Amino acid sequence: MKTEFLALLTHIRHLFGWLPGLLSSILMLCVAGLVAELFSRFITKLILRIPGQKRGAFVRSFTMAMQRPVRIMLVIVFVGTALPVSGLPYDIMQATTHALVVLFVLMLGYAAVVATRILSDAYLRRINGKDDKDDILLRTHMTQVRVLRRTTDLMIGLLTIGAALMTFEPVRQYGLSLFASAGAASLVVGLAARPLLTNLFAGMQIAMTQPIRMEDLIIINGDWAWVEEITSTYVVLRVWDWRRHIVPISYFLENTFQNWTHNSAALIGVVFIHVDFNAPMDRIRERLREIVHSAPLWDGKEFAVQVADCNAHVMTIRVIASARSAMQSWDLRCEIREQIIAFLRDECPEALPRDRLSHVASVSGLDVMGEPGIMVPPVRRPPPGAYMGPRNGTGGGGMGSSDGGQGHG
Repeated sequence: MKTEFLALLTHIRHLFGWLPGLLSSILMLCVAGLVAELFSRFITKLILRIPGQKRGAFVRSFTMAMQRPVRIMLVIVFVGTALPVSGLPYDIMQATTHALVVLFVLMLGYAAVVATRILSDAYLRRINGKDDKDDILLRTHMTQVRVLRRTTDLMIGLLTIGAALMTFEPVRQYGLSLFASAGAASLVVGLAARPLLTNLFAGMQIAMTQPIRMEDLIIINGDWAWVEEITSTYVVLRVWDWRRHIVPISYFLENTFQNWTHNSAALIGVVFIHVDFNAPMDRIRERLREIVHSAPLWDGKEFAVQVADCNAHVMTIRVIASARSAMQSWDLRCEIREQIIAFLRDECPEALPRDRLSHVASVSGLDVMGEPGIMVPPVRRPPPGAYMGPRNGTGGGGMGSSDGGQGHG
């Protein structure tokens, strides 16, 4: 078949013999590329006619995504096959062959990246389409697939560029001499690439061990943050107020952090209520039970009311209630606070916290607040009988003598 194809191309070249030699050779190569294009379109149409709802749909989508790189590689193969009979000068033929080899290597790497993405997306859609899917399992697979896909893309890119550069003779000789020396130069390169390699291997380790997953809720720098994106070198964390933390991926292997959704998204929320000692605990406990049991955010698992602490002024009631996620737990706690505060204000005002001041008398019966030397200086009052007020209830004589005052006593 190859011989017949070359014979056909030779015949086509002879048909363009009336043109200049270089132009007729270029036209022959264009015909070879056109034949490859038509052949690729024919094969693509045949594959797209494959029936089926699941496997057939996957084959069709895979073909549509891969048709561009495969078509270009097919054109390269056909043109490269036609080069020996093209009649081009030797120098031009060698340069064209080298350019086709480099282009074929690059397109092969691109096709590998596209195929990896298609297969990983199909796997994620299959996991996401299950009716009995587990949120933790889904996020685990999403994290593993995305991290490994980015790592694979990076490795394919490095190998593709390396393979393309090795087709150049100077680069190949430099690479061989560098590997042969394997001395200080390799050490310098290794030290320079240490941060990249550290994060790269950390990403692979995170994909395997799963300390964090996509959409995990973690605590970092005192902020709630969701894992929005995991790349091969860093992690993007989305804070509740839409800020973003960009954290090196190695941070999650070298530092401790809180992951609130590692095994389960459910959390137990805690509400503290400070009340007076006269608070009717039976009524408060019953009202809290009604509030929690009627709340749609409660998952029906954990609920308790206890007097957790007390001091000289108030006692502290601790209420625990579980919810399906951290955000639902936050909203549930806010709802509990709002309703129990309204209940205490309207129906149990004696339970509201208050300040107390005790007025204690001394042993001798004197007022402690007025006792000399304790809290305030003594008050010097006039002796008894020095002044008894206005005489006969009138305003006159207010400064009468002591004798007159004593006579009215």
